[in-house]
Amino acid sequence: MNLDVCRAETDFDDPAALAAWNAMVRAFLAHGLKAPDHLAEVLRLSPNSVLALSAKGLFCLMLGRREMVATAREVSQQVRTLLDEGGAPDRARAYADALSAWLAGHPSGAVFHLDRVLARNPADTLTLKMAHGIRFILGDAPGMRLSVESALAAHDSDHALAGYALGCHAFALEETGAYSEAEKAGRAGLELAADDAWGLHAVTHVFDMTHRPDCGIALIENNTSAWDHCNNFRYHVWWHKALLHLDRGEVDRVLALYDTQIRADKTDDYRDISNATSLLMRLELDGVDCGTRWTELADLAEARLSDGCLVFADMHYMLALSGDQRPGAARQLAARIAGSGAATPETARIASHPGERAARGLAAFGEGQYAQAFADLTAARSHMRQIGGSHAQRDVFERITVDAGIRAGAFVATSAILAERTALRASRPDTFAESRIEAIAEARRNAGLYAAQ
Repeated sequence: MNLDVCRAETDFDDPAALAAWNAMVRAFLAHGLKAPDHLAEVLRLSPNSVLALSAKGLFCLMLGRREMVATAREVSQQVRTLLDEGGAPDRARAYADALSAWLAGHPSGAVFHLDRVLARNPADTLTLKMAHGIRFILGDAPGMRLSVESALAAHDSDHALAGYALGCHAFALEETGAYSEAEKAGRAGLELAADDAWGLHAVTHVFDMTHRPDCGIALIENNTSAWDHCNNFRYHVWWHKALLHLDRGEVDRVLALYDTQIRADKTDDYRDISNATSLLMRLELDGVDCGTRWTELADLAEARLSDGCLVFADMHYMLALSGDQRPGAARQLAARIAGSGAATPETARIASHPGERAARGLAAFGEGQYAQAFADLTAARSHMRQIGGSHAQRDVFERITVDAGIRAGAFVATSAILAERTALRASRPDTFAESRIEAIAEARRNAGLYAAQ
């Protein structure tokens, strides 16, 4: 049986198919632009590979788009026919089971099957990264860390992909608050895998969470080889750079990055829309009029009103609709989220809570109903991790909650949220926190002066 670059079993008889598979693995780990092309070549050479077909189906589901679910379902049916006709290695069967579980509405079930593969062979970097990615979608930071740490010993200095495993470890450490350890792991990973965009971005997260924008900007600018080869993940790196410039108050630089990089391509990938809407909303909260930039995002969001694949995506579609002042469409989206009991089981659970209250809160905020927005957003707040994404990505909802509270006059509760947010960020208040603390103090001073008259 042929082993791949992960030291893991495959079902390829053709050496050329194995070579293409190894190229796909490396590209996938590096978020490389050519990963789909390499996988297509694998399937051209080995069209009946259960492993490659199942991986394709899982990759489709990770895109979070309704139309890709149909493609994944077709692939799964093809895989089941192949399994009925003959044998396949355990790894390939587990991938097929993971695909079936996710299609049945249980992405956590997909993780379970991938974890079984990793338990048998912790050197399997591809499986490690796939389980890591699905856990990221589920917002399971502790699970990400446990999973990676169970496999690190098998990724020794002789393992060809050890740097990518360290990059995953760095991100999991950052998301669980171990910032200094995350920075160390991420830098060590980049020494071994200079093209590991995920590891670079993990260290960038550290600098964001610990209010060190200068370090983050320098890291990105001095390591372009880690991310300029990427697929649309490069837009996310640009997004991180924009956040760091925003923390320094460099609004013109942020807008230039938005126009020339982050939305240079007007894609409808939910991850790209998430980058764009969350950045524009941060700017709007700081009093920057983003003008017509909202329009193309809101048009894309309206086209996805019935999508319902990921609550995380829905929340960002809501930002676009609110930002472009489309209350009717925003209420329609909130109603769809509230009534999504017919959706796949785990998505329906997350939509029910915290999705429903968060969507209502965002819609209310867009309509200037700040007391209602604050009530709904605070009800959802402690459960927002379940929508997936990172601390940095979900922070836009924290910021909206804080500003809703200030505008509603809920100063005590809002101050408590700011204190919790700062504690999460290594007790280092960033520019946003400092400005809102001052806004609350100013509002209290004004209220005192008014009462004294």
